[in-house]
Amino acid sequence: MDFHRFHETWYHQLHHQIRHLTDAPRPPTTDDHRHQLTLHINKVMFHFSEYYRVKSLAAKQDVLSIFCARWASTLERSLYWIAGWRPTTAFHLIYTESSVRFESRMVDILHGIHTGDLGDLSPAQFTRVSEIQCETVQQENAVTNQLSEKGRNCCCGQVRPFLTTRKRKPTEICCFDEACDILGGTCVDRKIERLVKIMEKADELRLKTLKAVVELLTPQQAAEFLIAAAQLHFGVHRWGLNHDRERERERDRLEK
Repeated sequence: MDFHRFHETWYHQLHHQIRHLTDAPRPPTTDDHRHQLTLHINKVMFHFSEYYRVKSLAAKQDVLSIFCARWASTLERSLYWIAGWRPTTAFHLIYTESSVRFESRMVDILHGIHTGDLGDLSPAQFTRVSEIQCETVQQENAVTNQLSEKGRNCCCGQVRPFLTTRKRKPTEICCFDEACDILGGTCVDRKIERLVKIMEKADELRLKTLKAVVELLTPQQAAEFLIAAAQLHFGVHRWGLNHDRERERERDRLEK
């Protein structure tokens, strides 16, 4: 199975797991409810871990195809940071979800009625979110700087023959510029190896951020965060695909 087919299967399985997580009792009122909710959270987290494990293996075989991301829409690819979502997006999502839920239940919360959801984060949790965000920004910038350092030594003319000799599809050649920004040195094999390592560091940061956020939240809050993150993913993917179809139909109409 190539990574494109793996991604499609993984994506459908994520839909299935998020449905189970959404159906789980929230807030959990019994030990059994808490156990079931935690079990579903752990399954989703393992699903993400498995994704990055397989992605790393696929990148070692053909990292440029991973950067091309044929499974993603044009919109999604335009939002990517080193072949995936930007880790700091997680914190924007937490703050947004927390604000929306707080505003909807402001009266109850101000009267001391705890909802236990993302709108009811404690001061200690907000402090920890801020700390993790600062750490993530620093690490994200460090990976970006590695990308920039490779770009300054880029020797694009030596990568082009590599793309050509591999007989890549036209859709894959679109990744040449991004890959070239990362690759440096004089040996194509070493360039590809560096590209893989930088992508793996970016993925490690993505997964590390996801785990850190889930760990600081209660099971109810973690479930709400994962559901919101998945819904954002599904929504952007769906909107992007529809936009790409509309562009194709318009192009076909103009060519007739």
